[in-house]
Amino acid sequence: MKPLSDHVYLDHTPDHIHIEFTCPHTVMSSAVLNGGIVRADHIINLRVPKHIPPSMESALEPPETTLERYCDQHNWKGTTVGMMTAASMNSLRISADRMEDIEIIALVTSGLSNPLRAGDPAKCRNLEDRAGGAGTVNAILLTTACLKPAAMVEAIMIATEAKAAAFQLFDIRSRVSNKVATGTGTDAIALACRPDSYEIKYCGKHLIFGELIGRLMMETLTSTIRWELERNNEQK
Repeated sequence: MKPLSDHVYLDHTPDHIHIEFTCPHTVMSSAVLNGGIVRADHIINLRVPKHIPPSMESALEPPETTLERYCDQHNWKGTTVGMMTAASMNSLRISADRMEDIEIIALVTSGLSNPLRAGDPAKCRNLEDRAGGAGTVNAILLTTACLKPAAMVEAIMIATEAKAAAFQLFDIRSRVSNKVATGTGTDAIALACRPDSYEIKYCGKHLIFGELIGRLMMETLTSTIRWELERNNEQK
């Protein structure tokens, strides 16, 4: 593993992106494993097969079970926030910046086979249904600051706006409505911050912290989306 920041290490393999904290961090996420707000020791972005034979779909285990088993196999102790993607781990792009003693790092992987626009008709028509889909944009934001819960929500909101702006920049179209997509149907995001550090109460676009979040997300998103589009064109 290589150091990313104070108390944060990265392991990047063809099968996963693994973030390990040497001290528990506060993580807010939409992850399938330990989503919500938790104190976490790890974040993982796990690569899964893009195509599942129809004969095997009924035997698939819940995604959180797959992630828990993967963590056990690697002997990762403590709480892991886990997300999944069928995107290539080669799509990973990382951007970082520092303001005074505060550092922000954005890590993004991208798959674009499942683009949708917010408000498109949903495939799953029951509230209990699980969403499927291979093309996913997964983002991990790390900061050495201590964000209050409202600031964490603002940071995720700005990151999501950046994703919609990046999809607009590349004119990526929804596979349902053919309007400009705002993401994919299975995107996930995790934001991790230090609980014992400099406190950030607000993170709007009028503030430098919000500006850094938006800019770093745009840098990583445009880089990884460009890589994915070029790869798709080469495969045609």
